[in-house]
Amino acid sequence: MRLSYQLVWGLLFLLVGCASLGPLSPLVPVERALVYQPRPFPESDSLPENLPFEDAWFETEDGTRLHGWFLGHPKPRAVALFCHGNAGNIVSRGETLKILQERHGLAIMTFDYRGYGKSEGKPSERGILQDARAARAWLASRAGVEETEIVLMGRSLGGAVAVDLAAQDGARGLVLASTFSSLPDAAAHHMPWIFPSLNMTQRLNSAGKIGNYSGPLLQSHGDKDLLIPIELGRKLFDAAGGPKQFIVIPGAGHNDPQPEEYRRVFDEFIASLPVSSSH
Repeated sequence: MRLSYQLVWGLLFLLVGCASLGPLSPLVPVERALVYQPRPFPESDSLPENLPFEDAWFETEDGTRLHGWFLGHPKPRAVALFCHGNAGNIVSRGETLKILQERHGLAIMTFDYRGYGKSEGKPSERGILQDARAARAWLASRAGVEETEIVLMGRSLGGAVAVDLAAQDGARGLVLASTFSSLPDAAAHHMPWIFPSLNMTQRLNSAGKIGNYSGPLLQSHGDKDLLIPIELGRKLFDAAGGPKQFIVIPGAGHNDPQPEEYRRVFDEFIASLPVSSSH
């Protein structure tokens, strides 16, 4: 069945008209359901084995109670905050935390955005950025370092969260993986007919922010990423100033683990960072 020319344009105008209502648009819940895909925390028998985490509980500026995990280190090479992607919760990041602590010698924390895992509330752009700020404050206090001495790490959606923190307040280093220039750019790759640059309420415009960060940047992206094409990662990288390095992961999709070659580059990046005044 073919839709008539008039019907197609009528649907497009309806879409644009709804989106122009901003937060009042009936499309906003659909948009947020696509961007944020949280899962509740699993039962205790589903937790990762041999992961010596410490539960972190803290509140955001608006009073939302959040949950995270902290893995300390007796002699950390760096203290890092890891911001995860848009789906699941912190439990599925257990192996990543273990590698960062054991192999790379980091004191590392991750956390669940509002509405994810055990964290209260409902996710939104403003909310998750506020969540990261509260997580960083908790980590700085727990690890005994200044907030600006924390290495910020983010994967996919979490890359945009890390960029926002680094751009506003600085960081000892910024590490991004499989992330995008902006949410409308990512949406336009899949659904250009909805005019996301005009209509999306969730923006996370990392390319417009990252120029305000002048510290070291390590960014990686798989060249077979079908969810967030590598071109969007390069667009973000091109907008960054300061010392920076872009690593292409050959044959890797969006959720593939980092290979050994990347691990060596990451070690070199951590070793090259400015010495923290707290150590």
